Amino acid sequence: MKKNGHYLGAHSDKHLLYCDWNKRDSLLVTKDEFENDLSTNYKMMERFGFKKSNTQYFLPPYEWYNDKITEWTKEMGLQLINFTSGTRSNADYTTPDEKNYRSSEEIYQSIINCESSNLAGLNGFMLLVHIGTDPKRTDKFYNRLPQLIAALKAKGYQFQTVEGLLKAD
Repeated sequence: MKKNGHYLGAHSDKHLLYCDWNKRDSLLVTKDEFENDLSTNYKMMERFGFKKSNTQYFLPPYEWYNDKITEWTKEMGLQLINFTSGTRSNADYTTPDEKNYRSSEEIYQSIINCESSNLAGLNGFMLLVHIGTDPKRTDKFYNRLPQLIAALKAKGYQFQTVEGLLKAD
């Protein structure tokens, strides 16, 4: 990944749920637990040549957080990021036995439909695709990425790294 110029940022070591699903302002972790988990994640990344100083963007586990997590992230010198909602690209973690399951075809069509229904298309969007999913999900959306990239490039889109998209001029 590093050799090919891909960005790898922290996401958590233990994939902790930071706050309640129904009462978002209720924390489920302490500041120490948050910091220790993230520090452990960075230690693992350093083994592969990814240093914290070069990986400032942090995507919270479950993409679920609150103001306190945003504050703690900033105190650690990091910038919290998240995917752009509306495309369902992030639903690729679901499995067929779940009520919220979305097939790769549904996800693909949702992205294409979102692009055609928005005035600005997908300009500036951050799509989240999981590189690791449950073995029960045999319909891996990442296998559709070449098709999606080709379709979007045919419409004139250019892809950027997270760094390229978010860095201020």
